[in-house]
Amino acid sequence: MSATLEVTLEQVGPAAFSALAGSGGEVVVDGSPSIGGEGRGMRPMELLLTALASCAAMDVVHILRRQHEPLEKLRIEVKGERLDATPAPFRKVHLRFVAEGAVADNKLQRAVRLGVEKYCSVGASLAPEVVVTWEAVHA
Repeated sequence: MSATLEVTLEQVGPAAFSALAGSGGEVVVDGSPSIGGEGRGMRPMELLLTALASCAAMDVVHILRRQHEPLEKLRIEVKGERLDATPAPFRKVHLRFVAEGAVADNKLQRAVRLGVEKYCSVGASLAPEVVVTWEAVHA
């Protein structure tokens, strides 16, 4: 069985678009100043990094919550390395999960591994062309 997701984009500036998801969520995407962008929203490749990090983060939080771990806050720092070409796809992405709270380290490591490597649909969509690495630390 397959699922279908829908998003509609509407131009709201010279290189800016409002994206409305079928689920009701909305985000503004804008291009670089070199193509008329005005800083109204994230650029598309930043949004891709955001999608990857948030997808894995939701899984990590869900796993830790089910284990009754006292996660107070989770921050994810993402760095993407792109090819110097046109187009310029990502070749590597590194996710750094920083957990606040008295979460057992072995449970944090396991939750992040599962979130990134097993459950994240965005990461699975990028594989194997984009190498995704991760680390998990306590704040």
